[in-house]
Formats: sequence, structure tokens, C-alpha cells
Amino acid sequence: MTQAIVDPKTWQAARDALLAEEKSLTRAQDALAAKRRQMPWRKVDQPYHFITANGPATLADLFDGRRQLIIYHHMLRAADPAPCPGCGLLVDQLPNLAHLHARDTTLTLVSRAPLSEIEAFCARMGWPLPWVETTDGFNADFGMGRHGPGFTVFIRQGNAIFHSYACTARETERTTTIWGLLDMTPMGRQELWQDAPAWVPQSPPYEWWNLHDAYPN
Repeated sequence: MTQAIVDPKTWQAARDALLAEEKSLTRAQDALAAKRRQMPWRKVDQPYHFITANGPATLADLFDGRRQLIIYHHMLRAADPAPCPGCGLLVDQLPNLAHLHARDTTLTLVSRAPLSEIEAFCARMGWPLPWVETTDGFNADFGMGRHGPGFTVFIRQGNAIFHSYACTARETERTTTIWGLLDMTPMGRQELWQDAPAWVPQSPPYEWWNLHDAYPN
């Protein structure tokens, strides 16, 4: 290990300098979020159909009476022998949905796997989340390929539904607290792409990710 060891005064000076940069980044992120909210909308006219525990449903039904809807396109497939660990890592960190409901927002997951397999996997993972089966072109029509992964966001005005936002790949990181926690540590994410001290062990991204019940003891 070659990290500098300093006295408290020198450490505080370094911390204050970094804090100024962190505050600048926070302001830049706030400005970007404002631009995200100002994105134009596009009306959703195509009828989409889902299979839920309560039977067939439309996109409007998925709002569950709220004004906004966030959908996560989970990559679970029919008879999936290896459910996506990246999706698993992300869904593990979704919040208690009561906090979203308090802001007139519903969140649900969709997958192309049969509902019975979705429910079995959801029970295995211990996820108390709404999760439905989609059988048409819903994923692809919103830029998620056949299966995902990624988020799409919708808003209702009366009976009209509008698509307001979508994100995939690293853009979804803002929903995963593990990255923020690891980014605070000296060793970071320990992935090869990161700029890290030479003493930090690093491995390729994705390869270490696993379902939470599949990590070695």
C-alpha cells in the first residue's frame, strides 16, 4: 500500500477541497435532472397487454390509480437457467414502494417470462414488488430490445398516457445504492475500468456480480 498518511489538519484540507468538487457535481446533477423533467413527451397510442396475478391488464391498469408509472424491464426469460445478476443487483436495491406512492408514483417490473416463473423467482429473491408478464412488443417499442434491461417512465393526463423518459446500461446506476456506497471507499468498485491505486485488487465488471443467494459463503 502506498497511500499517503497525513496529520488531521492536512487530511481536513484535502477533504475540504474534494467537498467543493462534490458540491459542484451535486449542482450539475440537479441541473441535469431539471433538463430530464423538461424532456418532451410522446403519446402512447399502441395498446399493450400484460398478464398479472389478477388477470389481463393494460398499460393504464399498471398505474394502479396513480399519475406516474416507472417500469423496470427485468431480463428474466422463460425457463431462465441463469437469471441476470445485474438485474438482481439492481432490484435488490429498489426502495420500499410506499415512498414512491406518497409522490403519486407507481413502480412495477415487466418480463417476458411466464407469470408463474416470475412469481417463483420473485419469491426466491424475497422481493415484495409488483411484477408482470409482457407478451407483445412493449420492451422493444421503448428501446429495451426484446428483454431489457432498463427503465421507462410514463405519465397520465386524464385517459391519455405519455412516455416521458427511458434509460439503460450505466444510466440506471442512480437507482443502485451499492455503487454510491462503494464509491465512498478507498477500494471503490474494484473493477478494472476504475482509476484506483495500484494496491487495489480489481476484476472485470459484471463477472463478480451475482444473485444475492448465490455468492460463495
